[in-house]
Amino acid sequence: MQSSVTAAHSPRALVVILDADQHASEAIAAVAREFGSTVEFARSAENACDLAWRAPTAIVVADAHSVDGRLESLLERLHASHRGLALLVTASDVNVRAVLRWVRAGAADVLPKPFVREEVRQALERASMRAAMALDGAGLRARQQHRTSPNSGGLSAIVGTDAKMHRALELADAAGAVRSTVLIEGESGTGKSMLARAIHAASDRRDRPFVELACGSIPEALLESELFGHVRGAFTGAIADKKGRFLAAHGGTIFLDEINSAPFAMQLKLLRVLQEKRFEPVGSEESVDVDVRVIVAANQPLEALVREGRFREDLFYRVHVLTIGLPPLRERPDDIETLAEHFLRMKCTDANRTLLGFTPEAMSAIRAHRWPGNVRELENAIERATILCRGARIDLGDLPERVLRTENRVGDGMPARDTELSAPHRTEPIPRTGSGFSDGATRLNAGMIDDATASTTVLASSLRERERQAIVSALEGHGWNRTRASIALGIDRSTLYRKMIELGLARHRDSA
Repeated sequence: MQSSVTAAHSPRALVVILDADQHASEAIAAVAREFGSTVEFARSAENACDLAWRAPTAIVVADAHSVDGRLESLLERLHASHRGLALLVTASDVNVRAVLRWVRAGAADVLPKPFVREEVRQALERASMRAAMALDGAGLRARQQHRTSPNSGGLSAIVGTDAKMHRALELADAAGAVRSTVLIEGESGTGKSMLARAIHAASDRRDRPFVELACGSIPEALLESELFGHVRGAFTGAIADKKGRFLAAHGGTIFLDEINSAPFAMQLKLLRVLQEKRFEPVGSEESVDVDVRVIVAANQPLEALVREGRFREDLFYRVHVLTIGLPPLRERPDDIETLAEHFLRMKCTDANRTLLGFTPEAMSAIRAHRWPGNVRELENAIERATILCRGARIDLGDLPERVLRTENRVGDGMPARDTELSAPHRTEPIPRTGSGFSDGATRLNAGMIDDATASTTVLASSLRERERQAIVSALEGHGWNRTRASIALGIDRSTLYRKMIELGLARHRDSA
């Protein structure tokens, strides 16, 4: 039984090679020319950048040792351009720590030496796709407008205006235009399955099957059969042939959730399917070719699992083509109210009810809750409140008890927008920081609001003291560890340290 194989995507971008080893350079050039790419040889990192920027899309293939330890600098220079650029790193002595550093810096792929021709071809293909995605042109914007239209059934279904979420949606939109493997990372409940469906809906496979499987929900003994199917008599109870999930997704998309929970032996089989688009059903010796786009998700950082030896390094590099990180809800404070109102409208429609919204007290509690279960927990809480509410608006008594507990609140339990007060004689709103705290205290101290107004001075003191209390509470609750405290407050570690300096807290303890 043979199925059609996915058509190859030939790299057409300019290929710039920076490698002091002439034999290695020629080997890469030969593969690139086979697929119609123009090849240029660079003398230095600066020359490589100059050559790459002459073409709309370009792939720079740089040997780690040929750039004299300035690989990260080269990456920064390449990504500073708005052109479609991708970097392939080659190295003869590859180690996990170095590879992770290069990938985090923005490298599209890493090629170990000596080269294997097929690996070079696949790496160039993936880098070409990445370079094409990097182009921020009118064509991409036009596709985005179509894919996010109300009738597209794609990214428009995802609610969120936070900057981190906006970045994730931008990457998802770009992923819809190509067929590369996508890795979605995020805590449980952040919406990885919804994002995978949106990517499928934004792709040219939208009219073909979307098949989903949570690897952690299937017993290890049955997972292989569930993914690849089996033939009759393959094991006790196999009374008929079974078509697995990969074959069911033929022509469409398969979404493998919780890939971090897949057994080590199964990870090897998944690696082969990703590389060759081919597998054997359990109990069969006949290979099956399959045309399928793969999206995987993990609720634990795969890089950390690779370092701990709990996830295959080669599979990690295979799925790490385009990675989208979904932020937890506690890092999206400005989206909490929007999502709560969205879920209320949705649940009222389902229950055929009419509610006017939330009381101020209920919304303050919702904004202050930490939401460890993320968007899923918020949706369930609103559904429960919709069912229990007997008034015109959802009140505190309609919310789950865990939402009201002070130990589950961000910082000192202060609602995310409580500092957003109206100052007298103010002509423009005080902008909010990513933490949900107003930076009004800082602006007041800088003299940006009339110091001659006594009431404004009192307001500045009040805002500064409340912000100080919130930060001290978070720091004390996490042993003055700045990293953990910044996560609890929903701000960057550098922002927290700056505020600690402003508030005279930087030297209060030797915080980490």
